[in-house]
Amino acid sequence: MHIPKNHQPRVSVLMPLYNAENTLDESLDSVLSQSLQDIEVVAVDDGSQDGSAIILRDWMQRDPRVRPVFAEHAGIVEAPNKGLHMCRGEFIARMDADDRMHRYRLQRQVEYFESNPFLSVVSCLVETFAEDGVGEGMRIYQDWLNALVTHADIAREIFIESPIANPTAMMRRSELVALGGYQERGWPEDYDLWLRYHLAGKLFAKVPEVLFYWREHAQRATHTQSRYSVESFLRAKAHFLIDGPLQGRDGLLVWGAGKTGRRLVKHLQRGGAVLDAFIDITPKKIGGTLRGAPVIGPEEVVEWWRRFSRPVLLAAVASRGARALIRAQLEDWGLEEGVDYWCAA
Repeated sequence: MHIPKNHQPRVSVLMPLYNAENTLDESLDSVLSQSLQDIEVVAVDDGSQDGSAIILRDWMQRDPRVRPVFAEHAGIVEAPNKGLHMCRGEFIARMDADDRMHRYRLQRQVEYFESNPFLSVVSCLVETFAEDGVGEGMRIYQDWLNALVTHADIAREIFIESPIANPTAMMRRSELVALGGYQERGWPEDYDLWLRYHLAGKLFAKVPEVLFYWREHAQRATHTQSRYSVESFLRAKAHFLIDGPLQGRDGLLVWGAGKTGRRLVKHLQRGGAVLDAFIDITPKKIGGTLRGAPVIGPEEVVEWWRRFSRPVLLAAVASRGARALIRAQLEDWGLEEGVDYWCAA
């Protein structure tokens, strides 16, 4: 295959990798077998100590669309940024070296952008797989991810968990560069990016088809690095809640005086937010104080809400099923999600 020297591919597949020799061939084969052929693969070898570099050089000899970048080990934030500066495509498609693409993934995502030019991030549905079977927690997360398809779905849930699986994302290169690429803040770099897109008013969507096969294993960075801990996610949520929904508010109520609510409030207060009251249904908590604020029952919420001219409520309850009940109650009181309240757990 001959590619002109100055050719600008439609899609740059950005694939940072580290010690990926066991899965790299399979992953690259799924990329280079795409129905959309006008692509390049910018594969950033982040100082691998196994045979990954040999595999990349072999693929480069076979297919000129493979453009390896060999670098000293710099980590999960710097590696994709090094690759981003090398990408030439109109679109950036993220990919990990242990996953697989459906043959039509890139084509479907580009077509979705063409049909919806107002979008900034296009993802797709995922199917997880593992040699030893996928655990219940990952299955629950997969089902939650796949239920979020429209921008309204994704924006509604964005402070609950990361609503886009990073290696499924396709973005406009110009926008990704303008937003500063991936950034090091000590919490999940991909979640940080989606929250920055969200606060910038950018729109998301997913192609409603399973176009990505996501490998689950114990060595995934999400299982081994502290940046992906629950505490780190809460720090990220608090930061962007303060910069977004909490801006210009004169009252803050947090529904949930359990572990999740207390930990979220801790980070909100560290960021300068002032909590006016916790809401909880546990009788022994009601009437007491937590983190310097009173704990009230649900029957008191409307009266407290009226004390402020522009209050906001955060529902921070992680119990399965509780979020739906809280949403129903808040809607019954006339509160609008995304305007008066957000779920953040």
